[in-house]
Amino acid sequence: MNRLSPLFLAPLLALAACGQKPVDPGAQTGPNPQLPDQQQYLMPPMKVGKVTPWGNTMPTPGAGLRVAALASGFEHPRSIYTLPNGDVLVVESNGPPAPVFRPKEIIMGWVQGSAGAKAKSANRITLLRDADGDGKPEVRSVFLDNLNSPFGVALVGNDLYVANTDAIVRYPYVTGDTRITAPGQRLVDLPGGPIDHHWTKSLVASPDGSKLYVGVGSNSNITENGIGAEMDRAAIWEVDRATGMWRLFAQGLRNPNGLNFEPQSHALWTVVNERDELGPDLVPDYLTSVRPGGFYGWPYSYYGNHVDPRVRPRRPDLVARAIVPDYALGSHVAPLGMVFANNGGALPQPLRNGAFVGEHGSWDRDPFNGYRVVFIPFANGRPSGKPVDVLTGFLAGDGTVHGRPVGVAMDGRGALLVADDVGNTVWRVSAAAP
Repeated sequence: MNRLSPLFLAPLLALAACGQKPVDPGAQTGPNPQLPDQQQYLMPPMKVGKVTPWGNTMPTPGAGLRVAALASGFEHPRSIYTLPNGDVLVVESNGPPAPVFRPKEIIMGWVQGSAGAKAKSANRITLLRDADGDGKPEVRSVFLDNLNSPFGVALVGNDLYVANTDAIVRYPYVTGDTRITAPGQRLVDLPGGPIDHHWTKSLVASPDGSKLYVGVGSNSNITENGIGAEMDRAAIWEVDRATGMWRLFAQGLRNPNGLNFEPQSHALWTVVNERDELGPDLVPDYLTSVRPGGFYGWPYSYYGNHVDPRVRPRRPDLVARAIVPDYALGSHVAPLGMVFANNGGALPQPLRNGAFVGEHGSWDRDPFNGYRVVFIPFANGRPSGKPVDVLTGFLAGDGTVHGRPVGVAMDGRGALLVADDVGNTVWRVSAAAP
């Protein structure tokens, strides 16, 4: 049953794709995105590009930039973390198998598999060491393995934390280690299976190191798996690092990823994947600061008080206090990684104060949206301009897909690192001229 023919699916997908003309993606970026009328579908719109290897090509850097492969040959690299000594940790991971309850999920699984999203999880973290800075790591080793769909990593002192899909685990770390063999200590359980619709768990430590913040995505698009499956999900957790005690720091965030603290204001920010099946231009994914105790709308509303009529029962009390996100990124761009620039010298000055966002790209929109890395300039701790293309070219002109950017990180010299989970490569972006 999971091997439905594309010929069988074509009429359904064609029907789903009918509707109003797409909005210019540029009108859906910034603090005041254009929000068109809602659309409803028999089946959600789906469009994927056939995955083809990079071969002798590579992504296209933005103006004044150059790109090179730091390393390749990974198995679905999803996120990146740079240790204080400059070593780079590459998390190779994918989600655990999910149960199928409805025909829609069978079709979505086929479509996402065609886009390279159903690869087997390597469940490991690989370490890269480029001590001389020539862009060619001298050391490549398995740092941690036998994990459970890992994603987020955070180091506090000599404690290394890994956010698996079902728990945060602590490991002992000594500067210079190329492999950890000690067993991990489970700090706190996280909502996992058996459904585990959004399995990625982004992780960041507070500036003082006392707390950990972890993103826990929803278990559905808009509660179609039942409200009980959403217990403590669609939220950011605040975890006490010493005891493992936790609280819901913010809620109503469908799939929060890329958690990071803004360097000037020290406020927590995140990128969020919003809901599907309301049209090719609803709902814009976004970048936002996170207020303690804040509610951001999911599932009852989007972008403040725009009610989603599919959700029952309604909650006008929650809609009334839903926070409007700070900055729209465009509909269905699927941001899965975000990092603030560290003012290092490897990038041009205009790219040293703001946020880099990895847009994994749409699978439910025609034409495609996302499939790029952008820079959002900041001033006084707030977004202050339109997105700037940093890395594009993941989509070929014939509609095929060479790669999909996910996690982003700054390396020890101030260059940008990008995990490409379809191209199985970590790209390094720096200034074209030293």
